[in-house]
Amino acid sequence: MVVKKKNPKVEALVLDEETLHMLLGNVVQTIVYIDCLWWTHHVQCDGEILGACLQTLALSYISLQAKNPLRRAITSALSSVPTWLQEQTITCLSKCLSDSLSDPTPDQYSHVVDAITACMDGFPLGKCTFLQFLHKGLREYLNQNRGIAGRHIAQAQLMHSCLAAVKTSMLVIQRCQGSISSAITIHQTLKDTLNSLLDCYISIITDEDFVQAVQSTSGMAIVLLIRSVMGSGDEVAFVVCSLLRSSVNGLDSAPVWIKKSCESLCTSARPPGVSLYLCHGALAMLSWKGSPAGPHWETLLLLVPNTLLDLDVSIKESSTVLLVVRVLMLWSSAALDCMQGQRALCALSLQQSFTGGSDLHRRLLEHIYSHWEHPLDGVRHQTCSLFRNLLLLHQHTISSTSESNPDSYVMELTQRLFQLDWHMRGKYGALGCLVDLYGARYLLQIQPPLPSHLLGLMSDQTLAPYASDLLEKLFISHKEQLAAEASTEKGTTAEDWMERWHRMWVTPLLQVLCSARVDETTYILDYFLPKLLRCSPSSLTHMVQALQDRLSCCKDSTGSRGALGALMTCLRAARSQGVIQTSAEGLCEELVPFSLVRQALIHKHDQVRMDALGLVCESHRSTEVLTSQEMDLIHHFLVPNLNSQSPSVRQQVVSLFKKMLCRVKDSMQLLLKRQSQEREQEQRAKDQQSISLYKEFLHKLCSKLFDVLLPGASFSKCIMSLHLLVLLAELFTFDAGPDGFALGEVVTSTYAQNVLYCVASNFMEVKMLATTLLWKLPLSALGLEEPDVMRGLLQAALDLSTSTKPFDSVTAAHLLNLLLHQPNLSMALLHCAQEQGFDFQHPSSLPQAPNVQELNTLSVVQFLLCCLQSEVSKAECCLLQAAASYPLYGRAHCITAVLRNLNTECLRHTEEWRRLVSELIATCYRLSDVVSPVVQSSSPEGLIPMDVGTDTSAGLQKILHEIQPRDTNDFFTCARELDTQNEEDQEETQIARIVSPDTSGEGYRVTAQMVLVCCWRSMKEVAMLLGQLCQSLPLHYTNDNTHTHPGLITEEQVACIGLYFRQQLLQSRHRGAFELAYVGFVRLTDMLCRSGSKVLQQLPACWLSEVLEEVKSSDPSSKLCATRRSAGIPFYIQALLSSEPKSSSCSLLKMTMRELITLAMPSANRNTDASTVPQVHALNILRALYRDTRLGENIICFVSDGMQAAVLGFTSPIWAVRNSSTLLFSTLITRIFGVKKGRDEHSKKNRMTGREFFTRFPALYPFLLNQLKEAAVSVESDSGQVKLHPSLFLLLLVLSRIYPSPMDGSSSPLGLAPFMPFIIRCGRSAVYRTREMAARALVPFVLITQVSSTVHSLLQELPQDPGPKIQHNYIHGTLLQVCLCRSVTPVARIKQKIIAHFSFSSSHLRKNTCVVTRGAFLDVLVCLCGPKINSEVNKLRQETLSLLLISTLFADNSPMSNLEPGSIQYMLSLTRIALSASVDIPELWGRQPLTTQLLERLLKCPEYEVRELVLERVLMRLKEEEDQKRTPAWLNETTLFTLTSLALHEGHPQCLAKVRPHTRQDLEVCLLRSCKLMFTDCKVFVCFSVELYCAVMTLLSQLVIQVVNSDPKGASMTCLSQWGALVCSSCSEEQHVEVKMMVANVLVNSTGTLLTSSELPLGLVSTVSLWSSLFMLLQDEDQEVRSSASDFIANAPTHLIRAGVTVCPPVALDVGVSLLCRLFELWKQVPAGVVALTEWLLGEEEGNEKACEDDASSLDEEDFLFEKGNLNLWAEPVQWVTLLHRHLISLILSSQQTRDSGRTDQEQAHQIDTLAFKARAKLVSSNQALDSLPVLPQFSCPMEHARLVLQQQRATLALDVLDTLKGEIE
Repeated sequence: MVVKKKNPKVEALVLDEETLHMLLGNVVQTIVYIDCLWWTHHVQCDGEILGACLQTLALSYISLQAKNPLRRAITSALSSVPTWLQEQTITCLSKCLSDSLSDPTPDQYSHVVDAITACMDGFPLGKCTFLQFLHKGLREYLNQNRGIAGRHIAQAQLMHSCLAAVKTSMLVIQRCQGSISSAITIHQTLKDTLNSLLDCYISIITDEDFVQAVQSTSGMAIVLLIRSVMGSGDEVAFVVCSLLRSSVNGLDSAPVWIKKSCESLCTSARPPGVSLYLCHGALAMLSWKGSPAGPHWETLLLLVPNTLLDLDVSIKESSTVLLVVRVLMLWSSAALDCMQGQRALCALSLQQSFTGGSDLHRRLLEHIYSHWEHPLDGVRHQTCSLFRNLLLLHQHTISSTSESNPDSYVMELTQRLFQLDWHMRGKYGALGCLVDLYGARYLLQIQPPLPSHLLGLMSDQTLAPYASDLLEKLFISHKEQLAAEASTEKGTTAEDWMERWHRMWVTPLLQVLCSARVDETTYILDYFLPKLLRCSPSSLTHMVQALQDRLSCCKDSTGSRGALGALMTCLRAARSQGVIQTSAEGLCEELVPFSLVRQALIHKHDQVRMDALGLVCESHRSTEVLTSQEMDLIHHFLVPNLNSQSPSVRQQVVSLFKKMLCRVKDSMQLLLKRQSQEREQEQRAKDQQSISLYKEFLHKLCSKLFDVLLPGASFSKCIMSLHLLVLLAELFTFDAGPDGFALGEVVTSTYAQNVLYCVASNFMEVKMLATTLLWKLPLSALGLEEPDVMRGLLQAALDLSTSTKPFDSVTAAHLLNLLLHQPNLSMALLHCAQEQGFDFQHPSSLPQAPNVQELNTLSVVQFLLCCLQSEVSKAECCLLQAAASYPLYGRAHCITAVLRNLNTECLRHTEEWRRLVSELIATCYRLSDVVSPVVQSSSPEGLIPMDVGTDTSAGLQKILHEIQPRDTNDFFTCARELDTQNEEDQEETQIARIVSPDTSGEGYRVTAQMVLVCCWRSMKEVAMLLGQLCQSLPLHYTNDNTHTHPGLITEEQVACIGLYFRQQLLQSRHRGAFELAYVGFVRLTDMLCRSGSKVLQQLPACWLSEVLEEVKSSDPSSKLCATRRSAGIPFYIQALLSSEPKSSSCSLLKMTMRELITLAMPSANRNTDASTVPQVHALNILRALYRDTRLGENIICFVSDGMQAAVLGFTSPIWAVRNSSTLLFSTLITRIFGVKKGRDEHSKKNRMTGREFFTRFPALYPFLLNQLKEAAVSVESDSGQVKLHPSLFLLLLVLSRIYPSPMDGSSSPLGLAPFMPFIIRCGRSAVYRTREMAARALVPFVLITQVSSTVHSLLQELPQDPGPKIQHNYIHGTLLQVCLCRSVTPVARIKQKIIAHFSFSSSHLRKNTCVVTRGAFLDVLVCLCGPKINSEVNKLRQETLSLLLISTLFADNSPMSNLEPGSIQYMLSLTRIALSASVDIPELWGRQPLTTQLLERLLKCPEYEVRELVLERVLMRLKEEEDQKRTPAWLNETTLFTLTSLALHEGHPQCLAKVRPHTRQDLEVCLLRSCKLMFTDCKVFVCFSVELYCAVMTLLSQLVIQVVNSDPKGASMTCLSQWGALVCSSCSEEQHVEVKMMVANVLVNSTGTLLTSSELPLGLVSTVSLWSSLFMLLQDEDQEVRSSASDFIANAPTHLIRAGVTVCPPVALDVGVSLLCRLFELWKQVPAGVVALTEWLLGEEEGNEKACEDDASSLDEEDFLFEKGNLNLWAEPVQWVTLLHRHLISLILSSQQTRDSGRTDQEQAHQIDTLAFKARAKLVSSNQALDSLPVLPQFSCPMEHARLVLQQQRATLALDVLDTLKGEIE
């Protein structure tokens, strides 16, 4: 696509008067002279002229700004001068630069520094005199930094200037470093300058107010300066080592002045970041090429990583972590540089330190393991590079190891990497490094199924990029290795090794694409497949052939894209990568048939259709001509796919169409270019034909898109069509001129009106797109130039702006924005004002502005403001009347929307705008005063006065006096009608009906909800309007009383608006009010920080300090809301903190967090109510700040403190503190471990390794340990009393989210061992949940090498003999810990110890009276008796089986009543053992007859929990066996009979719901006699649960199908009719989705048996009813229901329709109606069928329609807000009736031709006449109703208008069908 090049912006050259006069005299001579220099090397001219010319250019070069294009031009001219002139040029530049250094002002420092940098970069300048100026500038910056606190933008600019100055000083020192060491001995001034510079650098790196980039650069500057003075000897390394160690003794070798300056760095109080910056400087500024120059260099090389690793545990900020890993990466590169020299010259200590397994190597790996899951991408990337360099260092130190054969250390490291979980992103990068170094075969030998496993991980979006990168490295390396082997082996052809490569990489890919679910393969197309095709383009032929073979022989699994979808995916990727090209014959015609592409474009699955469309639209070349075949395919795709509910699908369609249209545009330009050139006549004719095809294609495309924008069109179809039309307008425009494609010819007045009516849609996106498209349509299409049309639209907009429905005001705003561009809008406004008797002063006295929009905007805002002022005055008298008749928020919203589109940079009528802005602000304050008492009350939802004695009481009492609530509180439960009679009569009679004078007696029903909505939406619009004014209007301010910047809004007004927001946010109680006030306040704070006013820049810091002080001093009597999570206070502080630039030092954030954490921490001195309220506020504010994503990683360094405050808050005796602590703790858990990524609460995707957790949050280590120690002391169950520490659950919850890592090895430096005794002790708690949490928390703290000893010690603590003093809580907790530890590490020797102990202890089980500990014991036995063949395990199984048989679950005379607590859990544990012996692995348990009896006994157990567990497991095993096509050996006739009995006689609904839908077909024969019982069940069970109802209906449907299949003619019609009625009743819109899904599956399965049977087993009426239900499901709102119903096509008879093809629901609907019409012909029931379908076409019965009309009218009268019915946003009745009409006409005509489709009897003729009468009556009534609607009903009552239009169309089409039928009959 051709992109227009932007014109360079040349800024003005600012000069003083003297310089300007000099340049004016020489500029002409300069240009002439330079021009001469281009043509000759020597020009004889006056030296003064030459000097003047050079001086002019040099001065201009120095004076220009950095980004000015003129500077680049002058740079090119000066650098191109001849050699003999270069010296004079440099002299002239030096002189001009020196003159600029003479006496600059502080404001000019930045420009001068930039000039120095430019001169140093472009020309060989190297003056040490520049250093004096740079020192002066740095000193000035240091002084300025102390005086601009709170001015964030000024601070950010200062940091940028300071960074530039430091970099420039380093550049000067580098240019002069050869002469510095000798010059400082001669020139004292230079020494003093360098000394001062060094002091500045040191001040910067020790001042934490400077940003990290400046400090890090200063660290490099320090090392550079020391090196420049001392040289590159061993002394420099010694000095740097001393600085890193903070030792003064090592500075003796440095000059005295350096030593004196650096002594300030060698103190214990220096910030920890100083060492980091010095390490960065040492690595960046010292040369590490070759072997180290001396022992101190070696010491320094080893000291740097140790210093950085020591810092690692104390780092909090993520930015510092990123710098640390970058510096470590620099160090590894430096170490590699040293090792790549002569290896013999490197010290042995260095080689040993760099070897794998060394202490340094181990610490570096631990650092990598701790940070490769860091949230910052940069940290993860750097750790991966560091890992690679460490492997390279290890390779260099082990000379005997070749690259292809890794040593034992690398092999052990690889094994440990494979043991890691695949959700860890760092694992992929580490494995990729191994592939780079040792090849793919090395990993494939260790884990052969690696490709398939990685492809399975591609379904996770977070892992797909990492898995695809690893896969790419693997298959590229594997291909290279196979090719290299083939080149050395004789007899191996390229086809042979490519076939091996295909089996390894392509075959698993195709298997996943064909069989996996569509949503699981989405990212394969994005990340993997293009890389594979780029590596091997020839593999496409193999893919296509394999998929076509699979397409013809295999059936696709449900939910997968199948072979066809996989084929489209591969072809799409290949074409987008340029592997295949479109030929003139067709699209990929040589690879796949054209019919397959057409079939894929209407496929059932979204992604298959998207891949097929991508194949058609995408191309490797943007100028590739669109063929006629591709155009046909696009038309074939368009209409069925416009109505997609999925936003992602719509986004993909628009994106692909954009690519296609760009191809059309670019190829069109190419065709026109080729036509303009001289070419062959034949080629010119082909190009002209392509252009004509383009025009025809685009016209047809536009027509189709406009055609679907009808009243009643679905949201998804409107949004898609409007998107594509806007896209067409942007790329081609809708002009009707002769140039281009003349798309304007397509736009008719009807089309334009339909787009205009889309503005009335309830969906915001539709409104916006429709408005955008209307601006791009031809002006004549809408007819806005006609005054009547203009006035009508304007009046509709004004009426909608006072509607009580909130979305109507949005419609009004869009209409006003549409009219702003019309020149006659002002006159229409004046006309509307005159009609309403409104006093509106039209701004006709203003001169006509060139920009019509400004004058129109001014008029509209003035008009709306006058209306708003009048309505506010009325609302001040009666708020209820305002809420019922003219809500105030609509006008305010329209004003905001109109101002949003105004370009405020070029306004001409500034005085009028200033007055208008002042009036707007004042009116906003008045409006807020009216409604704020409601939203600021203590109970705004019900207006219950709780603020007695506050300032809002008076306003509340006034409102409550209007409302007059009764003792029954009926105002808050039902509507009240208010009557606006005179106030005296109202006060006397207290009548609740008010008739407003301006509503002609119309009554209004007012509820508390309407009042509240009016108030909070008004507050919202006021906030948005004030925020818009502050954000968009230019500011009028004066700085330092020197220069005034003119604007429309003053500093005072902005400050007052800020105070208004403060009041609303701190005092509002309604969440909608303060949340939306927050949005406006954010706009204000953003404007404050970026404004040029120094006063306004300091306001956020001032306001923040004030609110924090107010929070500190708040008490129960404070106005601050202590409930509702502190209401708007967190939002207020969030807005202030988020305005702080991220590049600054974040001083406000740090100060606020310190204050809040101090308040949130409990204190012994703060136990009163006055101290509790600040603590609650602090906890709530902290929660909001931790949740704010805009604060990013800057908040992470305070997570540890927040966690401590949350945990300690649980110890408070006050509920409010504990509640806020709970919310804060939950937020912190999410912030630390991430958003929950799965249903499994303990999934490792939301957990961390212990190393990573305590490395990122080191302060939590001692805190959690101390708290756990304190909590464990309180856990004592010996007394029998429950003692629960308040924080114990939180501690265990945090610890349970930590898990061990295989990379930890045999020892861990994190010291997790101290936690273990306390966690084990927590297992003694009397609280069941605490014991469970303790067991789960113990697992991560047991090292892998210590699992055996830990389990053994736990077992030893169990009692050997039963006794009275045994504590069962202790036994239960220990058993849980043993079970979890064993499940984590299934080591053989651990299992043997457990088996030995449990074999001994099992004899005591029957003596144990505690069922909870017995159940825990059995759970451990289940783990031990797993699928292992071992003599000890077999013995344990037999003992376990004997225990099972004598248990209460299987004993014949065991009592089952009066179960004690825990008995059910115990019985479920017994059940799991029995299931293992009878269902899971019966072959390992032996004693086959006994295991069969176990299953039968379980199914007959009286406890439903046992039966439910058994049924779940049995049915799951049955499904597994069915998928594997095996017959289970454990399923005998007895079990079948038991399952059958359960299906008929099960009494518990949950068990019944599980057994009935899964009853096997061989059981159904036994149930055929139970149909009547099933019908009774359906009517009864529908009251129990949806699941049970679906189960019964599914089984009943299977029985019906079985009955019909066995005897189609002998089936009971009564029974089948009842079944059909049940099915039809389950398809209604109000049914649950599960019910409709069940019915869809039932209808799909019965398609061949019932719906399309030639025998009509159900009869015509019932069969047609089932078809009607199917069509209703195909139009259901739920996408899964529609998708399931569309599968009926695959089950239709092959002689009627092509079976096996899955299509999308719209196509299935069309095909289904066509199929039904064909069936009418086969059944010879065409007249009856036509009558039935005509009834569908006509719609509901007359009585039902009248009831619907009454309901609609009553709803309009009551005007309940937010009331919704059963809406279907996908179905389109207009399209449905059109589809029916088309097929009916076709059926009538075809039946007349065949003359063999049945005859019309007298009864049918009477039905036809009755239908015709109903249709005519409906047509007349709809026409009358449409005529009675107001003007432009599409905006005033769009739902009613759409309903009447549909009714009119139904009647018209039905009459057409009936007339056609009569004509054919006659």
